[in-house]
Parts: sequence; C-alpha cells; structure tokens
Amino acid sequence: MQQSRRSFLKIGVAGALTLAAGGAVYRLAYAPGFHRFALEGGAQAVLLAIIPAMLGPVLPAAPAARAAALAAASQRVCDTVLGLPLPMQKEVQDLFGLLALGPARRLLAGVGGSWEQADPRQVSAFLQSWRTHSLHTLQVAYQAMHDLIIGAWYADPSSWERIGYPGPLKELAA
Repeated sequence: MQQSRRSFLKIGVAGALTLAAGGAVYRLAYAPGFHRFALEGGAQAVLLAIIPAMLGPVLPAAPAARAAALAAASQRVCDTVLGLPLPMQKEVQDLFGLLALGPARRLLAGVGGSWEQADPRQVSAFLQSWRTHSLHTLQVAYQAMHDLIIGAWYADPSSWERIGYPGPLKELAA
C-alpha cells in the first residue's frame, strides 16, 4: 500500500504534536525549577531497564550479584551526570523523564508495558533502532545513554577484572 504525501505529512504532524504534548505533561508533572540531576520514579526504572541491555554479558549472572551490580551501575551513572554542567544534567533528566511517560515509552521506544516488566529483547531493539535511526536527535540520545552507562561502568575499578584490564600503569598513578 502506497502512502500519499499528504498522509505522510499528517502522520508527521500528529507525531510531533504527540511528542510536544508528552513534553508538556512531563513539565507540568515535575516542578519547573531545575537544580541538580535526580532520577525520580519511572526515570529510574528506565535506567534499570537500559543498563542490562547495554552491558549484556559483563553483568554477573547470579541474581543477588546482578541486582547489586545494577544498583551500583545506576548510582555511578547518576554520579557521572552530576559531574556534568547543569544544562546537560537537565537534558539527561528530560530524556529519562520523557521515556518514563507511558505514551512516549510506547511511541519512541516501542515498549508496551512498564519498564520494570520490559522484555530485554524489546529494550535492545529500541536501543538498536535509536542507534541507527535517521533522526540525528535519536542517535544523539542513544549515544548519550551509551556513553553514560558504559563510561560509568568501566570507570569503576571493580569492573576491570571481568574484561582483563589490569588498571592504569603504576608509574602513572603516582
């Protein structure tokens, strides 16, 4: 079935209005004044769903160790974001907050249920689609999440052993 140009434009306008409405709802739901980065409610669930999709097999397999590693990785991501300038902290918070909203989660990520119940394959497919998307904005959002999660994970010395990295040269550490 071939789509007319007019239909394509209508769908594009409807999508833009949906995203704008989602952003407005997010802004109304949270206080307009922004001070420092803090993952709240559903935004934390977004991060906890994305971390395993990004880190994959480097996470421990044992449930207790995996839960501890996810909590530590999430905290390191938050700590990393707190080191960024305030405008960048706001952008990261807006990204996770937008993905926490139900309509945006369905429309932008293709995840129908909650992030807590998200199938890891769905999350991986969402990340892959953003990584290769034709919209540069989604590619940048993917790269931001990727760099924050991977960077925060491998900056921690406790993760180095799993990849065989002995750490910085002793001569340079002094």
